[in-house]
Order: sequence, then C-alpha cells, then structure tokens
Amino acid sequence: MLARVKKNDTVMILSGKDNGKISTVISVYPKDDKVLVKDVGVVTRHIKQTQRGKKSGIVKEERPIPLAKVMPVCPACKKPCRIQAKTLDENNKVRICNRCKEAF
Repeated sequence: MLARVKKNDTVMILSGKDNGKISTVISVYPKDDKVLVKDVGVVTRHIKQTQRGKKSGIVKEERPIPLAKVMPVCPACKKPCRIQAKTLDENNKVRICNRCKEAF
C-alpha cells in the first residue's frame, strides 16, 4: 500500500486549533495513524530535573496529530488534494494529485 503522507511532505491542517496552517511533516507513525508536523500541535511541558546536568524548565514541543486531520499539498498546483496511486512500468508506484494529475 502506498502512503498518503510521507516525511518532508507539505501538508495543510484540516481541523483543530491550527486549522488552515501549511507546514512540513517531521515524521509519520503508520501504526498509530498519526503524523508529527512542524509548529503544529505545540504543547507546553514542565520538565523536572532528573539527573545532574539536565535542566528543569518549561519546554514547548510538537505532539503527533491524527493523519485524518492533514491533507497533502500538491507541489505543482499548490492546493490541498487527495492522492491517487498509479503503477508505472516495472511495478513502480507513484503518488498522483487528484486535481492536476501531476506526480509527487
């Protein structure tokens, strides 16, 4: 099966507090159907000092969001689109934009 979203893809957030933001994918967790997107889903954590040398403080970090809440942005038409999978010669699969029919 071909992945709809891959690492370093540009995606648009469909819902939530970051609705409408366009950013890049840091990593994908296919078993959990989640994706980590740069500057999206940022939470504040209060870190306690556990060892010498490790500092305590308040840290902001991204948390994974559900894969269903993101839609890939086509590099050709610059619009969010659905993805089709097409098999080329020698069984190579390619992701294709459903709007402009260009390959990713």
